[in-house]
Amino acid sequence: MKTIKVLIVDDSAMMRKAIRRILETDSAIEVVGMARDGEDAIKKDTELCPDVVTMDINMPVMDGITCMMHLFEQHPEVRVIMLSSLTQEGALTTFEALELGAFDYVGKPSGTVSNNLHIIGKELLAKIKASMLQKKRRRSIMSKAKSVKKDPVKLAPVVKKQGTEKIVVIGVSTGGPGTLMDILPHIPSDLDAAIVVVQHMPPTFTASFAKRLHEHCKIPFKEAEHGDALCKGQGMVAPGGLHLVVRKNINRSEYMVRLTTSPEGTLFTPSVDVTMHSILESFGSRTVGVLLTGMGSDGAEGMVAIRKAGGVTIAESESTAVVFGMPREAIERGGAEIIAPSYNIAKEIVKAVNRI
Repeated sequence: MKTIKVLIVDDSAMMRKAIRRILETDSAIEVVGMARDGEDAIKKDTELCPDVVTMDINMPVMDGITCMMHLFEQHPEVRVIMLSSLTQEGALTTFEALELGAFDYVGKPSGTVSNNLHIIGKELLAKIKASMLQKKRRRSIMSKAKSVKKDPVKLAPVVKKQGTEKIVVIGVSTGGPGTLMDILPHIPSDLDAAIVVVQHMPPTFTASFAKRLHEHCKIPFKEAEHGDALCKGQGMVAPGGLHLVVRKNINRSEYMVRLTTSPEGTLFTPSVDVTMHSILESFGSRTVGVLLTGMGSDGAEGMVAIRKAGGVTIAESESTAVVFGMPREAIERGGAEIIAPSYNIAKEIVKAVNRI
């Protein structure tokens, strides 16, 4: 079996060694080299031709984003995984990198490298392998996406709208930020439903991500807060580290957001399944469930439940999914009524909302 060749780029010698130790625990991965900064990485990429580069963002001589753009110019097929600090500044830079073509990111834990880097080891290994699966489909995906006419995006105004009787709940994980940016900007401002997005993401990243969606979409987006009312034509992003559930306010006939740490022990927090089941309890057949790219099976049970209750369910097809894990589970369990590539999902959401 061919191994995945990885180049490690980081200005910290200790970090480079620690990452190497993690990667060498998997026989499917071969560390072919290490670079101390962006310029060194460009030279080593030419010499070693790695499949994947793990890229630190903040480095002397040449930063990670500048280096990534040079790598794409000389080596278009290379996959780049950013190692990001878990700060607001780190989040903004990470989303910029994703928009410029990075495959995904892994957040660096705080504290000493030796004590905490193992926390991200499993995630890093999984994303390196996932990047190679997506690589094989990259050219066909891009050619299909270019054929789809895209409307110009106008900045969504912050306007208080009426409540809602319909809802769209979207679950997504690995590869999610880029995929959502292919979908949500094409949702019209007059959508007759609220949108809730559950993206597996660290707590420090979700506010910045919601702001970025707001800047690019026709409907306003925000990071959900406890007590927020759901309104049609408005989107919310579940905050990292908390589950988003929905409850009806009997006194005002509104559907309200509740943020909670219960149930504990879920693989991801926020959990797509927790949010989907909660929304289904409140909205029943007036629910549209959407499951996009991601590792594992979070959301598959929720999709099955939504479909059984008479709602509409949409899963991303394998042709565009960065990681065909979560949507595949939903499809195999019978939870996907509609299967579509990412560039058609905005249209399918609008059709589904009009149906229910």
